[in-house]
Amino acid sequence: MIQAETLELLEWNRLCQHLATFAATKLGAIASRQLQIPDSQSQSTQLLEQTKEVYQLESRLSPSLSFEGIQDIGDSLERAELQGILAGDELLAIATTLSGSRNLRRIIDNQEDVPILMELVADLRTYPELEQEIHRCIDERGQVTDRASQKLGEIRTDLRRLRSQITQKLQNILQAKSSAVQEQLITQRGDRYVIPVKATHKDVIPGIVHDTSTSGATLYVEPNSIVPVGNQLRQAIRREQTEEEVIRRALTEQVAAVKPDLERLLAIVTTLDLATARARYSFWLGANPPRFISWEQQESITLRQLRHPLLVWQHQHEQSSPVVPVDLLINPIIRVVTITGPNTGGKTVTLKTLALAALMAKVGLFIPAREPVEIPWFDQVLADIGDEQSLQQSLSTFSGHIRRISRILDALGSVEPGTADKEESSMPHAQSLVLLDEVGAGTDPAEGSALAIALLQHLANHTRLTVATTHFGELKALKYEDERFENASVEFDESTLSPTYRLLWGIPGRSNALTIARRLGLKQEVVEQAKTHLGGATDEVNQVIAGLEAQRRRQETKAAEAQKLLQQAERLYKEVSTKAANLEERERGLKASQEAAVQQAIAQAKGEIAQVIRRLQQGTPTAQDAQQATNALNQIGQKFQPAAPAKPKAGFMPKVGDRIRLSQFGQTAEVLVAPDEDGDLTVRFGIMKMTVKLEDVESLDGQKAEPTVKAKPAPAPVTPAAPPALAIRTSKNTVDLRGKRVADAELLLDKAISEAIGPIWIIHGHGTGKLRQGVHTYLQQHPRVSKYEAAEQVDGGSGVTVAYVE
Repeated sequence: MIQAETLELLEWNRLCQHLATFAATKLGAIASRQLQIPDSQSQSTQLLEQTKEVYQLESRLSPSLSFEGIQDIGDSLERAELQGILAGDELLAIATTLSGSRNLRRIIDNQEDVPILMELVADLRTYPELEQEIHRCIDERGQVTDRASQKLGEIRTDLRRLRSQITQKLQNILQAKSSAVQEQLITQRGDRYVIPVKATHKDVIPGIVHDTSTSGATLYVEPNSIVPVGNQLRQAIRREQTEEEVIRRALTEQVAAVKPDLERLLAIVTTLDLATARARYSFWLGANPPRFISWEQQESITLRQLRHPLLVWQHQHEQSSPVVPVDLLINPIIRVVTITGPNTGGKTVTLKTLALAALMAKVGLFIPAREPVEIPWFDQVLADIGDEQSLQQSLSTFSGHIRRISRILDALGSVEPGTADKEESSMPHAQSLVLLDEVGAGTDPAEGSALAIALLQHLANHTRLTVATTHFGELKALKYEDERFENASVEFDESTLSPTYRLLWGIPGRSNALTIARRLGLKQEVVEQAKTHLGGATDEVNQVIAGLEAQRRRQETKAAEAQKLLQQAERLYKEVSTKAANLEERERGLKASQEAAVQQAIAQAKGEIAQVIRRLQQGTPTAQDAQQATNALNQIGQKFQPAAPAKPKAGFMPKVGDRIRLSQFGQTAEVLVAPDEDGDLTVRFGIMKMTVKLEDVESLDGQKAEPTVKAKPAPAPVTPAAPPALAIRTSKNTVDLRGKRVADAELLLDKAISEAIGPIWIIHGHGTGKLRQGVHTYLQQHPRVSKYEAAEQVDGGSGVTVAYVE
């Protein structure tokens, strides 16, 4: 199929291999390497939403999402369904997978703003009872435990007794016949206990010879006196194996009974791991989420600073040259873009970069380009790139290209003769992306050029977008005959005689073949002779193109200077903002000192008024004394009365939809939720949402926000608080976990916490400390546990933990 050929030409498998390195599980890595490309835009949108939510989730989680314990148990589930008996390590893998999946679901359920992920894990069934039963019967080494059944415990007790009896008898023989044995050693051959006997003394210790050393000097003998006990031991071992098989069969049947749910669990976990791999790979690339544009709404393709993801990987891991980004800004009216320019200038890389960007968006990956990233959803990406010459199939380069282009046209669908009129050409049949490298090359230039023009005009009528590279000058003129065509070229620096790998829009390129030939060492007289054969018209066209390129460089220089001025203006704005903040701080300090001075003046005025009053109180006051006192009070009032304060200027109050500036980050953002009574508002910049304080934002013209005044609530009537309930330890609020595994302990703790109505005492003992550490880790993340601490010394001290349940 042509689509499979296109993926091979674009090296899509290499990108999938890179993605697989970011997967956390074996199943996720397999899914990454076999990445399926969706057939509908809704599926791609769903995958992108998953990637966005994981990206945001990992940006605020520490540590990030963990897939620890999750293993590929698919083969074990198939064997269980076919009534096979699973081994201990297979059962243990199922238990750890259930535990790891439950931890993943718990992390996602405790998050906000991740509706897609919550919907994904909503149907996840982790069967804690099955996990608990497996851990009860299987230990960490995958062996069946003694507690799995009473019968197995009795058999193993009998085994230990028989082994002890055999060992004791052999020790007595070694001591009694020390001269006949090679060394004081008890070993085994198969399931029989033997001792090393010198070959020259084989008659001293009669018994069964089970093995001989390489030199023949040592015989490994089972003495006749322990043969009956050895036979009993073999029978007991067989009974042990039979009972272990019974236990593993019972566990396998429990697994087989829930196989559909476990397969669904594997699918969900793999989907989540794949979304996590996409998010981590996108973060590593420095990529941004794309938005699928609508052709009907006449939206343009916007891919600024687009980088080839495989070249980014090569630069990071193989220390190759830095990646030169390209800008792809294509208007909706454009159907065909022809890229011209010299060889080795980056034309083919541009084709592959655009194709990979379209495919990455379809599978839910972010695109390594600057925001905003806007691209259509193409139903097909079809390419003819590279040399298709084949000696085995007797195909020339031209024949190979034509055969592949024919398959591309077949994939796009054919049009009935006479139906491709002007009305139909305005709406292509296929919303596909077609990429053609060196279209029409490999044959006579005149015929190849004519064929290339006809092919591009056909594609303009029947597909959404075609991007083609060429050296034919005739294709450059199509832009001036049909508005659906556009020219682009790769830049060539004639001063250094080398390409810059930059893409220039609206200007056709020159092949610069003669210049490159001179740079590669071709004789000067040959190059000059070739120039005489070009003709005046070609030289004039090249001069016009050179003039356009020089004009574009001047415009770019001016744009760079304008950008520099803009950066200087922003820097000056920051400096002015800093100075304004310093002035405001200084103003607040002055106000404080003025208030202190006013308070001092008031105190002084009060003292002087008191003196006037005391003078009036001395003796009998007269009208003249009263007039003098009044005049004195008026003078005091004029002296100390402060000037009326200026009316404060109304501040800025952000509303939903306003654009504001975050003072702390120097970034502009959009208001999503208006400020509440505490002065908190929610904003978004880029793909991030965050809550900020009102005092940390300002309008775009530098106006500070008006502080909110929180209404003081009416004082509530004071009621005496009820005395706290006395926490008393009883058998009902005490959980004994001694001797339990961490996984078993978590299940018991979860049950105890769900039933608790106050503090609970957890007995875990001291031991190695692993159980206590596991209990503390579980309590720390449980939503109902407000705090925990070691118990009083009389209740067990550090061997007991008290958890306070809300």
